[in-house]
Amino acid sequence: MEITGKIIQVLEEKSGQSAKGGWRKQEYILETQDQYPKKICFMVWGDKIDDFAIKENQEIEVSIDIESREFNGRWYTDVKAWKVAQKGSPSQAPTDNSVPMPEDAPPEQEEFDDLPF
Repeated sequence: MEITGKIIQVLEEKSGQSAKGGWRKQEYILETQDQYPKKICFMVWGDKIDDFAIKENQEIEVSIDIESREFNGRWYTDVKAWKVAQKGSPSQAPTDNSVPMPEDAPPEQEEFDDLPF
């Protein structure tokens, strides 16, 4: 799924250790440019944080995977970005900072020992 909008907030990066080693995640708030704008919080994991280099006030198109899981009777939903393309002005070609994901590859799955789900 692709969503286009403007980054209105970059949240604090989070990191930690799991049985598989260190991990990091960065969350961003994107506001759509629709007639009725929506705010969407999405996350980027690992080295893609540096690859995408997302900044506040950027206009981007983000490709996301949405996944929900249950833990102790409650449901949690993740919105994970796997591709980000910056939108340029009309007189300039867009810059694509995307990291393509093979079509037959499943989305990245990471395990974290310190998370309850």
